[in-house]
Amino acid sequence: MNGGMLLSKYIMERFLSMLFVIFIIVSATFLLMHSIPGGPFTGEKSLPPAVIQNIMERYHLNDPLWKQYTDYMTNILHGDFGPSFKYEDRTVNQIIGDGLPISATLGFCSAGFALIIGIPAGILAALRQNKWPDYLVMFGATIGISVPNFITATLLIYVFALKLDLLPAAMWGQPSQIIMPAIALAALPTAVIARLTRSSMLEVLSQDYIRTAKAKGLSTLTIIWRHSLKNALMPVVTYLGPMIAAILLGSFVIESIFAIPGLGRYFVTSIYNRDYTVILGVTIFDAVMLVFFNFLVDIVYVLLDPRIKLDSRKDG
Repeated sequence: MNGGMLLSKYIMERFLSMLFVIFIIVSATFLLMHSIPGGPFTGEKSLPPAVIQNIMERYHLNDPLWKQYTDYMTNILHGDFGPSFKYEDRTVNQIIGDGLPISATLGFCSAGFALIIGIPAGILAALRQNKWPDYLVMFGATIGISVPNFITATLLIYVFALKLDLLPAAMWGQPSQIIMPAIALAALPTAVIARLTRSSMLEVLSQDYIRTAKAKGLSTLTIIWRHSLKNALMPVVTYLGPMIAAILLGSFVIESIFAIPGLGRYFVTSIYNRDYTVILGVTIFDAVMLVFFNFLVDIVYVLLDPRIKLDSRKDG
């Protein structure tokens, strides 16, 4: 079997596996949500029982669980996440459509920051191993991994908004309002990327072909760009799947702290309101994005490294 057929077979297997994982996630999320005591209208004490009963019938919440499940799965296949129980005259699709561009903008800025800072920092640390640039990068990476993003966000607000009055403390709409939440959201992935790049670069620089390139008199920049970087970034590529899915959809905590009207804020509000359809819709959308980006990373990983045998990946 030639390489093209192997690659096509591998992509199809990964795609079917992705669909199965999504099915399990949707089913598990639906069943877990319906196993929680109470319902979206149990807190409506001002409404008489007859009115609540009519509302339950309107949204088919009195149907048997198996019927609710089959109806929901059918709607999901048609791309319909259903109506919101708490946002009047709004569907979950509309809520996701309103919040996703904002969360994606924040996530895109954070992902760019993490890659632009993390990769060069890791390369610098590897090239200056056991010297002050290495210690500085590793110290910063340790801080980025250890400190939760809500503490980073709070410190940024205190310093740059309250003390220095350089940036707005919250809200959304102006370019200056993106800076602090993007940095707070990017702190962890930047630290992880820097550590991964440093570790992988050190391993690559110790290989025989790098010694040969040095013996030929090639410059450090040429060795890094042409011979080291591609192989050194393979662990980073593996990390990019969950990282991009996580930060492109924003952060529930960061969006709440900075009052950003993205998916995270809608999700937190829906939990307080027991808005089951919004909770289900955002959770499923987030999970689908995570699985999809992992699928893309698997494909890119194989395309970038021709040494990987598709047969061995399948068997492993």
